[in-house]
Amino acid sequence: DLGSGRGYIARHLTKETVEKLIQVDIAENALKNAVQSEIPMVSVVADEEYLPFKEDTFDLVVSSLSLHWVNDLPRAFREIHQVLKPDGVFIGAMFGGDTLYELRCSLQLAELEREGGFSPHVSPFTAVSDLGHLLSRAGFNTLTVDTDEIQVNYPGLFEIMEDLQGMGESNCCWNRKPLLHRETMLAAAAIYQEMYGNSDGSVPATFQIYYMIGWKFHESQAKPAQRGSATVSFGDLAKIDGLLSRGKK
Repeated sequence: DLGSGRGYIARHLTKETVEKLIQVDIAENALKNAVQSEIPMVSVVADEEYLPFKEDTFDLVVSSLSLHWVNDLPRAFREIHQVLKPDGVFIGAMFGGDTLYELRCSLQLAELEREGGFSPHVSPFTAVSDLGHLLSRAGFNTLTVDTDEIQVNYPGLFEIMEDLQGMGESNCCWNRKPLLHRETMLAAAAIYQEMYGNSDGSVPATFQIYYMIGWKFHESQAKPAQRGSATVSFGDLAKIDGLLSRGKK
């Protein structure tokens, strides 16, 4: 479990499906406070970009909502691919590029108006158009990439920022501005309400999530048929209902 935090995935696993779980996180305190599970677990403090495991070690690597913190995502994917056994699979979920777009836009407009320029206050995210390419470059095949959006309603901008801080999801850029002026924050809250506010006075916060599955190559895996070997034309799909009904008769 890469970027396991306090063991949010472990609590949903059982001994019937997982024999042993290795929890990996760069934050030692998170691992110390991990929720206990019925599965035998080992905690390892490590960086996702420098995994301390031998090649071909794991049947499965999972990661849930932690890879947006990685500095070098291509390297992290290569490390994951390396530690998987042949025919092993990586299943991951990470925040996508449209996450918190309402908050980012409101802060930028407020800073432009009040301070004559803006700096990022939300960590950068990966675009979904890049994700499949990055996984392919790392060596994964039979890829599946999907997206989902979840909207959470808050009383206002200040409650969103307080929640993000409590989640440990504040801006981590080393060259970020040390503070936001009070006037800028009040302006951002007003812009947020005006542009995105709901009829009941609350404001939405959008979280975009990318889901990905990638396999490490093995000879036993299914391979695409040779070009030109098809025996059925796509043009026949329009006749499928008639063929099925004739078969039933």
